[in-house]
Amino acid sequence: MPKITVLPHPDVCPEGKVIENAPEGVSICRVMLDHHIEIEHACELSCACTTCHVIVKEGFNSLAPATDSEEDLLDRAWGLSTQSRLSCQAKVAKQDLTIEIPRYTINHAKESH
Repeated sequence: MPKITVLPHPDVCPEGKVIENAPEGVSICRVMLDHHIEIEHACELSCACTTCHVIVKEGFNSLAPATDSEEDLLDRAWGLSTQSRLSCQAKVAKQDLTIEIPRYTINHAKESH
């Protein structure tokens, strides 16, 4: 099983984290939440917002292509890059991933999950 390396984020994951044996076919967001990385996810993983936006620094090409719905939402994400994905939609594949959580989101109020 692949591993996910989450780069340090001052609020969500200050020390960074390595998640060994991430299950294939599970969304990056779900894996991070299951490992106590409290990434924002205002729409409850339903591809209706951009709060779980991540930048896939390594392993991007191993992910299935984004859907049109995901692409449309990504256009509104803060700090968009060519390797941006909504972590609720990008599912872990066979390759290791390195993930950067952007410093900001367009969410004006943080949800308590």
